[in-house]
Amino acid sequence: MKRLKQVVMGLVTAMMLFAGSLSTLSAPVTAQAATTSTSTTVNLKAKAGIAVDAKTGQILYDKNSDQALPVASMTKLLSIYLVLDAVHSGQLKWDQKITVNKATAKVAQNTNLSNVPLRAGHKYTVKALYQASLIYSANGAIEALGTAVAGSPHAFVDKMRAQAKKLGMTNAKIYNACGLTNKQVGKLGYDNVAGSTENEWSAADQAKLAVALLDKYPEVLQTTSVKKMWFEKGTNDATKMENWNWMLKGLSASYAKLHVDGLKTGTSDAAGANFTGTANNNGNRIVTVVLHAAHKSETDPSRFKQTQKMMSYVYNNFKTVNVKVGSQVTGSKTVKTNDAKEKTAKLALTQGVKLWIRNDQVASNVQSTTTLKSKLVKNKALEAPVAKNTVVGTANISLKGDQLGFLGNTKTTRVPVKVTGAVEKANVFVRLWRAIVALF
Repeated sequence: MKRLKQVVMGLVTAMMLFAGSLSTLSAPVTAQAATTSTSTTVNLKAKAGIAVDAKTGQILYDKNSDQALPVASMTKLLSIYLVLDAVHSGQLKWDQKITVNKATAKVAQNTNLSNVPLRAGHKYTVKALYQASLIYSANGAIEALGTAVAGSPHAFVDKMRAQAKKLGMTNAKIYNACGLTNKQVGKLGYDNVAGSTENEWSAADQAKLAVALLDKYPEVLQTTSVKKMWFEKGTNDATKMENWNWMLKGLSASYAKLHVDGLKTGTSDAAGANFTGTANNNGNRIVTVVLHAAHKSETDPSRFKQTQKMMSYVYNNFKTVNVKVGSQVTGSKTVKTNDAKEKTAKLALTQGVKLWIRNDQVASNVQSTTTLKSKLVKNKALEAPVAKNTVVGTANISLKGDQLGFLGNTKTTRVPVKVTGAVEKANVFVRLWRAIVALF
């Protein structure tokens, strides 16, 4: 048997010398990664809260973020998402006029609620109703828009439920477009639902919604940052709308070190005081959600104080690591190949990604695993041939020891990866050699 092995090895060696020599590849260099952890330094006086990066959804602070609670008028961000969908698809136009029906007008004329005074049979532009919904949290205005989008209030609720599911809002219970109780919306509500019922979902759900809205329709900030605006100026229904977000620059709860430019408040007896905020400090945008802060009076700023705590904590205790396009990340630098000239192929990120680490951590400590596209895999490796710069899979990037992870109950953020060079198929002699060597 020993003599037979020698003969076979000698024969194959001769064949390989005829075909040419094989190239080799050095082993990749690895590095340890940094850690992030749940902090106890934010004494958040609210039932639930969360702070996340506005792009990746990386969680930077968390308190009971999976607990479903009434969200009141923060509901309107989901409704606005669908309105912007309709505008961008051409279904609605900004200067298009919408006729308000009696049921919607009745809600809008209720002065105990946040509203602009819409009149039954009167027409208002989509843009005016959109602005009233975001700046003044006008309940009748968003209900009118919902009916324009879907044809009826209940059809719009169906669209809201479907969109919430797409966004991964796993705890969402939705009954109207504005966030009032089922009784308060009157004939726009449901006969088989209790009058006290109102929309609810979790702080994490709200963060998912805000991140998705900012990603797809960043122009929403052009409206949420408006401090004052007139509705129907010059008419008998003229209403001076003042933004309920008091953290905007120059307003009563603003803070010079936090550049807040949105998004939406929400208040009800069951929900208390809520706020979904966003700030952009030095190009680093975060989203925060406060659910059920104190609401002792209409002038109680508690929700904004709690938001300031979270935002200040993030910006004071974390720094960002920017991994650029074309970079290699530990754990996703190379991938094994099948039937290729080289046994591994080099990988690089096709998109940049930003990660947050604590100030006492090392910026270079980032780790990753690679998931290849199934159609490109054979024998658990990248099947040759593959053209240069082909996107072959995903780098699942994380920080070692991270206890919070990202929205969606995942510990990673996903970035497409490509091969930096062509993965050429090995010739028949190389493949034969490898097959024989594998026998021994």
